This record gives sequence, structure tokens and C-alpha cells, in this order.
Amino acid sequence: MNQNPLVPGTGWVSVLATGQRPSRLQRQGRYTAESMRHPGKMLPAIAATLIEAFTLPGDLVVDPMCGIGTTLVEAIHLGRNAAGVEYEADFVHLALGNLRLARSQGATGTPQMACGDARSIATIYRALRGKAALVLTSPPYGSHTHGHIRSGRDNGGGKIDKRHHRYSTDRGNLAHQPLPGLLDGFGRILVGSATLLRPGGVIAVTVRPIRVKGELIDLPGQVIDTACQNGLALTGRHAALLAGLRDGRLVNRASFFQMLETRRARDRGIPACATAHEDLLLFQPATDLPEANR
Repeated sequence: MNQNPLVPGTGWVSVLATGQRPSRLQRQGRYTAESMRHPGKMLPAIAATLIEAFTLPGDLVVDPMCGIGTTLVEAIHLGRNAAGVEYEADFVHLALGNLRLARSQGATGTPQMACGDARSIATIYRALRGKAALVLTSPPYGSHTHGHIRSGRDNGGGKIDKRHHRYSTDRGNLAHQPLPGLLDGFGRILVGSATLLRPGGVIAVTVRPIRVKGELIDLPGQVIDTACQNGLALTGRHAALLAGLRDGRLVNRASFFQMLETRRARDRGIPACATAHEDLLLFQPATDLPEANR
């Protein structure tokens, strides 16, 4: 922890090379094939990098919206304990399968899962209050996301077949909320998660800009505003690469849908680019910081 790459003055870097291997290779053999159908998975290298930077073996890592359990899997492989909440029972099933696989492969950390609404995480995990070294999560990007495709090349020249692109059909899922509701709910999740932090603990959020009806929305900026309105202070902002880095150049790993939307935007005269990174936002409770840093 003396050379933490995410803390200024201790080997600090602003760009993390977390996309050196494609997502499918990062997950190959480490996650169940069934869980690959989740539409919005966190990149394992991002989770592992953060866990190594901010925790030690035996520490507790929490993910209030854990999906298929990427944060939890990477944590227990690194000898940390982990706790997650997931709203969708189907995704809880997938996460438990990944955790069982990790334990069978020698992961030494202890995980726990709860099926519930992360807006109530402070109640769900009241026994963990003041114990977490790291809360790591990512907000949902809406009820629809990129998902998977079969193109004409795969299905004999037919139309593009899009599948596994919905988080949920349950209208109670936060992903169904319009942006103001999504941010309000995420603010409640941040507040609840902050109660689980031990002194000096960190909340890390990975998030990227999104398009809503063609308009580019600065979701990272809005998450920062939401966090600050709920008693947190931004202590770091980094770029976690989704692309590879070779000889000083980016290796594009953009999805089919990103490339399609980029081409469509450019055809309309919009200078769009495919996403190459996630914004990595680091927060701590403002009350934990010296007054000059708040």
C-alpha cells in the first residue's frame, strides 16, 4: 500500500492499463459460461486493480450492485472478504455460481450475497457497519444495454439478432428509472454504502458517458455531483482503460454496438468516438477529510 498507484505522491498514475487482455479472456475459465449473458459486466482487471490498491488480505470489499459478482470474485481470489447485494434473483444465481467456481479454484476470501434493493444496503448489511475498506460498484446504464449479437455473418445473412441486452423486466429495478430517478437512487446507495466504510475507507465508482436519445450525457460528472450532494468528497479521478495499450497506441476493443453507434453518429455529422475507458471516481466521506481537502 506504500506505492498505491491511485494516491498522489505514492507512484500515482492517471491511466490504468486494465484492458491489456480482452474481457472474454479475462473471464475465461474464471467465470461460468452461463454468467456471460449478463449485459453489463465490470471488467475483472479494473476490480482487481482497485482491490489491490486499497485493501490488504483479510479486508472487506463491498459491491452494492454486484451483478454476476465480478467484484466479489476478484476480491476472494485476492484473499479479501466480500459482500454483495443484487436486485435480480437471476443474477444472484449467476453470482453464486461464479463464487462457487472461485472457491473451487482456491480462492481464500469469504463471500456473502444478499438478494435485495441496494438502496437499503445499510439495513441489509447493518452487521458490517464500519468494517469495509473498499466499496466498489458501477451504476446501471438503463434497462437496455449493449448485450450480445448474432450478425448476418453468423446467421446465414439474416438480420442482426440482439440478445441478453436487458437488465430486467421488473419495473422496480433502478435501471428502469429515468436519469433523475437513477441518480437519486444511486445517491441513496452511496449514502448507505458510506455507513459500511471503516475510517479511511474508499468508495470507487466506475462509470462512462452515455447517450440518451442521441444526446451525449456526462454521467461521470453527474455521479460526482450526486456524490457530493450526499456527503462524499471526490478524492481521485482516473481513466481505467477498456482498450489495450501497445507501443503507445490504443488497441480498440469497442463492442459491435459501440462501433455501430459511432458510425451512425458520424454519418449524422456528429464527431463521435468509441469508448476506450471507464471513468474511475474515488470518494470518501467529507467528514473523514481534513477541512482543507473537503
